[in-house]
Amino acid sequence: MSEDFFKTLAEQLRKPTGDLGKTVGEKMNESNKLMNLESIECLNIQANQQLLEIGMGNGFFVQDILTQNPSVIYNGCDFSATMVEEAITINKHFITNGQAAFVQANAHQLPYAEAQFDTVFTVNTIYFWDDVAAVLSAIKRVLKPQGQLVLALRPKEVMEHFPFTPHGFTLYTQADCLDLLAQHGFKIVNTILKQEADLVFFEEPVKNAYLIIQAVKQ
Repeated sequence: MSEDFFKTLAEQLRKPTGDLGKTVGEKMNESNKLMNLESIECLNIQANQQLLEIGMGNGFFVQDILTQNPSVIYNGCDFSATMVEEAITINKHFITNGQAAFVQANAHQLPYAEAQFDTVFTVNTIYFWDDVAAVLSAIKRVLKPQGQLVLALRPKEVMEHFPFTPHGFTLYTQADCLDLLAQHGFKIVNTILKQEADLVFFEEPVKNAYLIIQAVKQ
């Protein structure tokens, strides 16, 4: 594969666009299934909970949240208009029932009220935050007092072996993430680091793992 291919792939992972973006969104559902489902477990779904997901992609996993309790209200925002359109199509039933809503938005400019959400969560988006401080500030603003943040990612020691990450990805170790959250007013309450089956690039196995950090707004 050429560098142009990996550059295009990186651009699509950052902001899926058009028909290729739809395909990339579906592939992300497959490759990130375990970390998405474990992140949902970490939400500790309660009755009447207000949730915000930043970067929900095509919204495939929303059903795994809203079928747990019909009183939960889910909001999803994504930088990609293509993904918002797909999420609306996939989750039409939940939108009609008033359980879900989707908007296109930047993570550092969340179009929600102050202290609106019990929990904010995001999976595989931190690599693309151009201004981490602004995003964490925006998350704090929309979280209720003692609200929870669930942050999921693949750590640097995994991502640095992927051939597309040199093209626009910022990589983070577990220590990097813990420091960032602490510096911006979050208290760490739990971390989960799990190994997955190796990936194969150019016939070479690459170690794979995901990291989930649970923190609360201080």
